[in-house]
Amino acid sequence: MQDFKIGTCQMNVVDNKNENIQHATQLIRKAAENRDVKLITLPEMFNTPYTHDKFIQNAEKQDESITLNTMCQLASELEIYLQPGSIPELSDDKIYNTAYLINPNGEIIAKHRKMHMFDINTPTMKFTESDTLSAGNSITTIKTNLGVISLAICYDIRFPELWSLMSQKKSDIILLPAAFNLTTGPLHWETLIRTRAIDTQAYVVATSPSQIENPYYIAWGHSMIVDPWGGILAKANKKEEIIYADITEDKIDSVRMQIPVLKHRRTDIYETIEK
Repeated sequence: MQDFKIGTCQMNVVDNKNENIQHATQLIRKAAENRDVKLITLPEMFNTPYTHDKFIQNAEKQDESITLNTMCQLASELEIYLQPGSIPELSDDKIYNTAYLINPNGEIIAKHRKMHMFDINTPTMKFTESDTLSAGNSITTIKTNLGVISLAICYDIRFPELWSLMSQKKSDIILLPAAFNLTTGPLHWETLIRTRAIDTQAYVVATSPSQIENPYYIAWGHSMIVDPWGGILAKANKKEEIIYADITEDKIDSVRMQIPVLKHRRTDIYETIEK
């Protein structure tokens, strides 16, 4: 891999897809003004409010996507890797929560459909993603000039088996567009991100929408970039903000040399396998 700087855009998401696309474009351009930035990320469902009817209204087929077409052109123009959060993807009459990775040539080189649906019913909150969204079935890891990059989305972070498999694929950086809520955010957001970075001995970049009042779903914000030791390199607050951090090969190598967990796995007793 190579050393580089990442820019993470925690953005305001409003009830207008075109405005969201235009605003994301502005933030990406601003992040790219830092000439060391080679990879820029956006939040989960960055082009739509986080609610069922808006998923349906704003869903796009990949080959006909205004959102993706804009993002691909922007990545090519700025000559950056771009992880444009996630969008509602329409495919065969199903809607997926899908994250993409675009290379500096403006080509989509990886896509991840959220594997785990956030279906909960508690005294304080009820949200059933599976009422509208379908689950993906693939682990997404790709080797790039920047390093080995994996993609996961929000609720995927709560399933250590998935992260164990991404670790076995020797991921250097795991990109996580996410939108925790105001209940789970203060309780688990930072703890889970730091834990998964320690588990995988990889950088974890969690990009959230900002925390703004709306009638749909209020995200926690607090986007984070965490190193393989679990150390916080950069952290946003609740408002819109771009944060930056340096990603270095030495940090990854140092952690894996000092605590070689992959070598110490007791595969004679247990094993996590991809089906």
